Amino acid sequence: MERYPPIADHGLIGDLQTAALVSSQGVINWFAAPRFDSPSVFASLLDHDGGGYFRLAPEHPEGTWKQLYYPDTALLVTRFMSPDGVGEVIDHMPVLTDRTPADRHTIVRVVRCVRGTVHFALECRPRFDYARADHELELTADRATFRAPGTTAHLQGGIPFERDGKDVRGGITLRNGDTAGAVFTVCGADDDAPPTPSVDAITEGLWNNIDFWQRWVRTSNYRGRWTEMVHRSAITLKLLTYAPTGAPVAAATMGLPEQVGGERNWDYRYTWVRDGSLSVRALLDLGYVEEATQFTRWLGERFAARKGSEDEPLQIMYRVDGDPDLTEEVLEHFEGYRGSYPVRVGNAASDQLQLDIYGEALYALAQGRDVGEQAGYHGWKGLAGMLDWLADSWDRPDEGIWETRGGRKDFTYSRVMCWAAFDRGLKLAAEFSRPADTERWTRARDAILEQVMERGWSEKEQALVQHYEGDVLDASLLLAPRVGFISPRSPGWLSTLDAMERVLVSDSLVYRYDPEASPDGLRGSEGTFSLCTFLYVDALARAGRLPQARYTFEKMQTYANHVGLFAEEIGPSGEQLGNVPQAFTHLSLIMAATTLDESLDRALDLRAR
Repeated sequence: MERYPPIADHGLIGDLQTAALVSSQGVINWFAAPRFDSPSVFASLLDHDGGGYFRLAPEHPEGTWKQLYYPDTALLVTRFMSPDGVGEVIDHMPVLTDRTPADRHTIVRVVRCVRGTVHFALECRPRFDYARADHELELTADRATFRAPGTTAHLQGGIPFERDGKDVRGGITLRNGDTAGAVFTVCGADDDAPPTPSVDAITEGLWNNIDFWQRWVRTSNYRGRWTEMVHRSAITLKLLTYAPTGAPVAAATMGLPEQVGGERNWDYRYTWVRDGSLSVRALLDLGYVEEATQFTRWLGERFAARKGSEDEPLQIMYRVDGDPDLTEEVLEHFEGYRGSYPVRVGNAASDQLQLDIYGEALYALAQGRDVGEQAGYHGWKGLAGMLDWLADSWDRPDEGIWETRGGRKDFTYSRVMCWAAFDRGLKLAAEFSRPADTERWTRARDAILEQVMERGWSEKEQALVQHYEGDVLDASLLLAPRVGFISPRSPGWLSTLDAMERVLVSDSLVYRYDPEASPDGLRGSEGTFSLCTFLYVDALARAGRLPQARYTFEKMQTYANHVGLFAEEIGPSGEQLGNVPQAFTHLSLIMAATTLDESLDRALDLRAR
């Protein structure tokens, strides 16, 4: 078992409330329960020796490994091929139903011998509460029960196992056509154990899960050039969304580094207003109306929760249930992925001022109106009150979209998105005849535009820049034409694209900014930002630079991992870095694919005339 497999060497499984990472060697080395943002049960990806893992794989791993998703599903197949036989491990988490206890979450691992003979070895070593809680093991003929404070886990199935201290190990030899299973269930401390599953029940559950995902994918209306990768991204976004509230997390993991050995290691298992808002457009582009409207409803509840408060109308991120408490602490007993310390849980950036979130929130709510999700009277009053507040508050420094810890600045992107907030608010007020201080909002909108074009423009770079104090370029501004702040083919925007290509683009991959030119309060460097590369594709397509856009998009696909997933960044050697999979990256892939596909179709139509 490799101590720290590459970040990219993983597939994702989940039940729409939490998720697990499975390496291509058959090891579950990340799993938190009962929610995405709960303490970990397996976390060897953050500390190999102490984090805990669940390995189910051929005893002697010499041979060829291959990992893939069963088509149009979230079921992960890890296949082992050797001269003695071919075996498979099929991992999935049954999607929860209304009848499932809220704190019960199950990982099902099905092993099959496809050809010849394969001996599968099992090791199950849970470490509860980020490996801070001790546990006791109770062993019977057909069940291993791990008891920790507040949590119980059961391992069941047809694979024989034995005690190994407070953990278990075991194995089974399968021959051509044989199937067995191991079912790991986490539940509350006082919950009854689930019934022991038979092989037939495990197999039936597998096919039910396949049917669930394939039926969901069939509701997509995307029929473009990159169907497989777009649908894989849609499934990934669905897996990262907490079904009870409709709130998507930024990633399934915490603590994975933006630079191996560095300190840029964050907890991404929360819901950012920005990420969730932009996901609305991506989901609507694919026809997933229910998921989009559920998030806009969650967002409206966040507005309502702050009504009457003297604080800002929105916090930049929340827990999946809307709880604003994300206190950050360091897990000092974890060494971190390949020594990338500190490992942080919680996120102190939740207290930052990031004014751009109001633009993204209005962008989401304005998209929601297309599917009948317009706010009622009281909802509108809350939204209008937020814009009244923003009219007095937009012209001040903030920490910006990238959550820098180097002090507040007048970030250009923040101003652009404040402009978008007023622009969308004015359009909603007019379309639905809602009461609003439209004169005040119009003055603010126009003042922002004039300020950005005068103070956010660099004569030296001939481009819009990161903030008003220098000439640093910033890829976040690639969203400016998408929200309508600037025409995508205007001379000023085209020269901004040219400047970004000179400074931020490396063989089609895009850095978000240069930390050396614009210190962000943190040591170390980072890779290219995958989100920014897809935003670059979107901007190029809107600018009419279709050959360059298509080349960049298809080149970026070669950096996906073996099952089509993206982490946050691409490192200098082409490796994936940061938390994985990142929702922001996958939603921007969908946005780029739909924009580029439509642009290519329009170009073909024009040639045909």
